[in-house]
Amino acid sequence: MTTQVFGHKSPDTDSTGSPIIWAWYLKEVQGTDATPVLLGEPNTEAAFMLERWDLPKPAIIEDVAEDAPVVIVDTNNPAELPASINKADIQGIIDHHKLVGGLETKGPIDITVRPLACTATILIDLMGEDADRMPQAIKGAALTCILSDTMEFRSPTTTPHDKAVAEKLAGELGVDIPSYAAEMFAAKSDVGAFSDAELLRMDSKEYEVDGTKFRVSVLETTAPGVVLDRKDSLVESMKTVAAEDGVDQVLLFVIDILQEEATLLVPNDLVKGVAEKSFGASVSGDTVVLPGVMSRKKQIIPSLKV
Repeated sequence: MTTQVFGHKSPDTDSTGSPIIWAWYLKEVQGTDATPVLLGEPNTEAAFMLERWDLPKPAIIEDVAEDAPVVIVDTNNPAELPASINKADIQGIIDHHKLVGGLETKGPIDITVRPLACTATILIDLMGEDADRMPQAIKGAALTCILSDTMEFRSPTTTPHDKAVAEKLAGELGVDIPSYAAEMFAAKSDVGAFSDAELLRMDSKEYEVDGTKFRVSVLETTAPGVVLDRKDSLVESMKTVAAEDGVDQVLLFVIDILQEEATLLVPNDLVKGVAEKSFGASVSGDTVVLPGVMSRKKQIIPSLKV
């Protein structure tokens, strides 16, 4: 059977590119029949990556079949994976997030979780010398993933190793990192065609704090005003999305990549309390700016209190 490689739901650039990278390695280097798949439509930056490097968009799947061989990248959280994931034959997990628990395997497997900014960095490390065999398009995907997850090395999750790998790839590709990153971020910021509900789900993860269930959404952009101009309608849509997704509240952080800060929408007293308790913020209106906050994984999720 073909091994399916996939990341999390609401696929961002890393969860779109890393399945492509690892499926290439499994198939072309290891000789395993493998294919990348997605658990939803890729975001605008990921779509840019696919077009820029002439990569076909992987098929989108709703669930996995019983005993189907799969490799999971860029997550280990069952809430971000297909409903039947524990009935599948999970053969490997490669990730850079904290362990959540809840996944079951049919036997011992290879698990790699490393404190790096990007899954693609880990994949290249695992390939060793075989990484030199990557074609230009796969190298391009890897570079895009690293620049996305590190926000061109601005994110506090960035490690010297992530930066070194990205710079090596850029050199091999003849890509100027600042110019290419600007193209990526422009694509990520182009969200005019998306509904409010789509924006709230585009880059989001479910997380529970002391019995309160949140959908923690981030929108990374170089044009925060475009999103914040839709503040009132986004707040209204939060209620619908929360009800449909079975969470108590949607938290939306608009990340200004260039100013290196986040703006949190504050629609009610619950979120006001979250902002004050989690980030020591003083809230006086329906938004609050959080200087230096850029990473959901390292700064937002670990800080959340209700």
